[in-house]
Amino acid sequence: MFRRRRFAALGAFAIALLLTDAAEAQKKKRAPENTPGKGVDTTKKSADSTRKNAAAPNALKPYKDVITAGMKTSTGYFTIHQKDDKFFFEIPNTLLGREIMIIARVSKASADMRNGSSGYAGDQIGEAVYRFEKGPSNKLFMRRISFSEYAGDSSKAMYSAVQKNNVQAIAMAFPIAALKPDSSAVVVDATEFINSDNDILYFQKKLFKDRAGMGSQINDRSYIEYVHTYSTNIEIHAVKTYTAGMNPTSSNYTVELNSSLVLLPAVPMKPRIMDERVGYFATGFRDFDADPQGVSNTIYATRWRLEPKAEDMDKYLRGELVEPVKPIVFYIDPVTPKKWVPYLMQGVNDWKKAFEKAGFKNAIMAKEAPSREEDSTWSIDDASHSAIIYRPSAVANAMGPSVADPRSGEIIESHIFWYHNVMSILHSWYMMQCAAVDPRARKLEFDDSLMGQLIRFVSSHEVGHTLGLRHNFGSSSTVPVEKLRDKAWVEKHGHTPSIMDYARFNYVAQPEDNIGDKGLFPRINDYDEWAIEWGYRLRPEYKTAAEEKKALTKIVSDSLAKNNRLWFGSEMEPVDARSQSEDLGDDAVLASSYGIKNLKRILPQLINWTTRPDEGYANLQRHYAELLGQFGRYVGHVVKNIGGVNHTPKVAGQPGPVFEVAPYEKSKNAVRFLNEQVFATPLWLKNDDILNRLHEYNAPVSFGIELSTIQREIIEALNTRFRYSSLWWQEQNANGKKVYTLTEMLSDFRKGIFKELYEGKNVDSYRRNLQKIYVGRFMHQVFVAGDPFSTIVPGTTYRISQSDIMSLLKDEMRQIQQLLKTGMQRPGTDKFTRLHCQDLINWIDAGFKADSQTVR
Repeated sequence: MFRRRRFAALGAFAIALLLTDAAEAQKKKRAPENTPGKGVDTTKKSADSTRKNAAAPNALKPYKDVITAGMKTSTGYFTIHQKDDKFFFEIPNTLLGREIMIIARVSKASADMRNGSSGYAGDQIGEAVYRFEKGPSNKLFMRRISFSEYAGDSSKAMYSAVQKNNVQAIAMAFPIAALKPDSSAVVVDATEFINSDNDILYFQKKLFKDRAGMGSQINDRSYIEYVHTYSTNIEIHAVKTYTAGMNPTSSNYTVELNSSLVLLPAVPMKPRIMDERVGYFATGFRDFDADPQGVSNTIYATRWRLEPKAEDMDKYLRGELVEPVKPIVFYIDPVTPKKWVPYLMQGVNDWKKAFEKAGFKNAIMAKEAPSREEDSTWSIDDASHSAIIYRPSAVANAMGPSVADPRSGEIIESHIFWYHNVMSILHSWYMMQCAAVDPRARKLEFDDSLMGQLIRFVSSHEVGHTLGLRHNFGSSSTVPVEKLRDKAWVEKHGHTPSIMDYARFNYVAQPEDNIGDKGLFPRINDYDEWAIEWGYRLRPEYKTAAEEKKALTKIVSDSLAKNNRLWFGSEMEPVDARSQSEDLGDDAVLASSYGIKNLKRILPQLINWTTRPDEGYANLQRHYAELLGQFGRYVGHVVKNIGGVNHTPKVAGQPGPVFEVAPYEKSKNAVRFLNEQVFATPLWLKNDDILNRLHEYNAPVSFGIELSTIQREIIEALNTRFRYSSLWWQEQNANGKKVYTLTEMLSDFRKGIFKELYEGKNVDSYRRNLQKIYVGRFMHQVFVAGDPFSTIVPGTTYRISQSDIMSLLKDEMRQIQQLLKTGMQRPGTDKFTRLHCQDLINWIDAGFKADSQTVR
């Protein structure tokens, strides 16, 4: 997704399961590499056993009595016969046992089924793999195939054991109506199958229907619009009416659904085994062949099948650029506003250069979808077409999911979703991050040329996902912050090495730097080109994926040793401050300081930039909220640096640790920044001209509310049991290395937040509020009721309440309490400071009293 997304280092298989876009792909069983249609085959034994006890088989009719004169016949990988509202499938014997992936989508949606970002045309509502096989009593079975466990060597006992414990479910049974005259195909009546509300063709999970508020199908208001058959796919388009379930606003929904039956390749693409140092989506299975004395999980990267034409293979191997047999093509939804089409297309075409690194020219392209006049059979729902779908929606988002063959990781197709209102968030991001340096961003409606370039960036990012690439949140951390202000350097190299990072725009740049678009906008860059080469360059000299993996592992190690800009940082990294959403540079404190300097320039201009003479202040309110949110992001980037642990995935033989405590100075500087920028009241945010236009109460009150919200969020993020335990154990295992400790963090924040009491001064209302928030959060962590004081540290559950951490936290509470008592007794303490101190003393006393009665 384009917005904030989607993990702790739980092992390669768990990571793959968490990251694969299509969750069902993780539960399927892979066929042997380069072996057509093999998997769990219990057909013969089960069929033979059943036949012994079966009743008389269904009587077959002559072919001419079933497929009668006047039927409309379409030929593809199945032959489809239709007469009126009756449909017959003629399935060749050669396709029995072949894997068929069924992908179901919403083709046209009802406004009443909206639920957040779901309930739109293009939504995928199902994905699973099936096989047809003959059963007893003249039946044709349709089995749902699982790819979660695998053993491929049929000469070993393990093969039979895995088969025995992986019987594939019979999802549907069809009476065979007739045989083709030469007995080369079976004919079944598919009318009821494609008309019914079944979980094979349509909503494959009850969750999808529940989310949309749908109940049961209303048969007399549902029908099949068409069934089209092609060489590798069949498209079933249905109009379905459902009861509205529990939705009180509607009695029923009518939607159009499309189901694609995609014939998977007889010979799966040679897979590429994952390397966690390169960020690809993945599909995996439990492999009983990989480890002779255990069980391993095999994970494949998801990639498109790009291959040179046979006559060009020698050129390819010599290093010449060649065109692939089948390029990756994205069609632009015909309903897309015309002025944005060129920018969406450019976002696709920008990836051509990256594929040249893998040896292919013209490997990817965008095209406008053909009109009805040009091709009456063309459909954007057809699974043989990938597309960028326009959604007229208030959702501010974009997504780039794809569908992959679970046997090999081959990407079959993708539908990118571009929500109309993503433009509003692009506007807000660019104004808040770049208006200080780019005059084009200082208006309520951007020029089409600027918005078009922003859309182009979104398009490229989402296309990257469809090519298999995950978010690389660590990429921007490889860039020195001061280089982001160097006009020549940043315009040449870009502000992040990867467009797959959430490094939106260069907010570090200052007005005096005079940096242009090339240094402000993200681009497809070093990491992206390297990752595409890793995923897509063919290496036919290696016969198996396992052989290839050894060579690729060395290539990745050597590349990373030479160029740190190729480093991949996961989007789900919990403790590594280098991998963060929406941050820039290698120093969060310095980068955020520059970002705040620009916000201070922007704030006084918001009224001029976001209001119109004949309108109210809704736009001003939205942009002021965005500015506060941007300030919160800058501060949040700093918070993660306190007690962080750098996680650098490595293979054996690479030097250095995988996990390493972040440098002491990172944490120390982060705490200093928070004390100075957040806890020392940021009065620059108190703009009375803005606040008096937005709130029915006066500016000081409204600013106090806004400030309390920001400070509370930061204090709650700082004071967590995870952070406490992480800092404590880092201290206990420092082994002579200087590390930032829990004791030092508590002391630094106490001295910053209660600074006035140390200096013998009175406390103003903003700071009194801050101190109450801090003590309240701290007490919640120390004196929480019951015994829930547990946290996750690597690999285990740790009970803080039975450790030295609790003693240290209680000691900190006593130090705060003593500080408050001293402040009360100081001559010259004003009334409000005295009352404030007394309140906090009473709170802490009550906490200790309740705690003394709790047995842990």
